[in-house]
Amino acid sequence: MLVQNWMTSKVISVQPDTTLLKTGKLMRDNRIRRLPVVDGDNAVIGIISDRDVRDASPSKATTLDMYELHYLLAEIRAKDVMTPAPITVTATETVEQAAMVMMDKNIGGLPVVGENAALVGIITGYDVLKALIGITGVRSGGIQIGVEIPNRKGALRPVFDLMGSFGARILSVLSANADEDIRQVFLRIRDLDSRDDEAALIEAVRRQTRLLYWTRNEKSLS
Repeated sequence: MLVQNWMTSKVISVQPDTTLLKTGKLMRDNRIRRLPVVDGDNAVIGIISDRDVRDASPSKATTLDMYELHYLLAEIRAKDVMTPAPITVTATETVEQAAMVMMDKNIGGLPVVGENAALVGIITGYDVLKALIGITGVRSGGIQIGVEIPNRKGALRPVFDLMGSFGARILSVLSANADEDIRQVFLRIRDLDSRDDEAALIEAVRRQTRLLYWTRNEKSLS
């Protein structure tokens, strides 16, 4: 999965001299939590979050009157509160890599850049969740089966052969190393023709390998 397939390409950005007042309004009006800051060549030079805006805004307990408050907000610029030289990703990096960076750095989104650091998109934790939903096929419903198999070449083939013998149509396959010798595999298949067929399949899986769990999801049209 590449970032370019899941990022938001129509990105709202601000200039270094954009006022804090306008920056905050852009976030509220568009219901977004972060804005890239770009220079005249559209190169990313910073990022500003809703928290940055809140921290830089006068407290509600301020003694400033309305005119002084608006003057102050008009004087503070994006460049004064942004995080300079933010971490970025390119459109051809994987979503998994972007997700790892966001988790390791405890940040909720990354600007996506092209040549000369030009802004081409943004990817957020929400986009990562959309990608996860997409690759798992959960919206199509069906049955998910979790198994443990030996972590060696060809160990998954008998599981696929078993699925085929029951006429199961596989929607997705995910796997992860449990340890050096064991691999966990999560298969999503379409509902079989009858619950009896499903029960027989689950029992066959249980006999052939270690069944971790199985669960059924209803189809979602959202």
